[in-house]
Amino acid sequence: MAGTNSSEIRIAGVGRLYVATADTDVPTTFSTDTSTDWATGWKNLGFTSGEGVTFSKKDKLEPVDVWQAVSPVHFVYSDRDLTLKFSLMQFNEDTLPFFMGGGAVEAVTGSTGVYKYDIADRPYADVRALGLEFTDVRASDGTTVTYRFGIPRGQVTAADDIKLARKSAAQLGITYTAMASADGSALASFVMKDASYAAA
Repeated sequence: MAGTNSSEIRIAGVGRLYVATADTDVPTTFSTDTSTDWATGWKNLGFTSGEGVTFSKKDKLEPVDVWQAVSPVHFVYSDRDLTLKFSLMQFNEDTLPFFMGGGAVEAVTGSTGVYKYDIADRPYADVRALGLEFTDVRASDGTTVTYRFGIPRGQVTAADDIKLARKSAAQLGITYTAMASADGSALASFVMKDASYAAA
């Protein structure tokens, strides 16, 4: 809808992050149970820090200059960088390998309740699908709207330092970057349960 409308302002009040094998589709079914919607193939990454998720889309354009003008006459897209940055608060068999770049946590043979995670001596590609969901309440009528954002292929391209301290919780700070698919499908997709997008 054109013009000013406070019901179209979005605040990501409560959100969740999910990870899955590459090319897993973001669910388009919206039931009363979010965990059911994301049940097929997706793993909930649990608590994240209060800063939530920082979404960044940066396009690099190269100007085409000509002798006859002092301003560019055209631009050529040379790069698109789509990233999500967030900090995971839980340490478990899903979050630690995701942060570290792949591999798996394994039980130590002969020791009950003891587990081991080995960090590889060199980086390996660890391509995953990443899903995000948040809900908000429309100011106009109090109805709940839900947004989902999915990246079918991508990987962790930066990991923050882990600070181990007495007065603060350790966090797994991650920058996840989208990767193009070989078949030319979408880099990422939004799926919204939000009446604001209905045709007027």
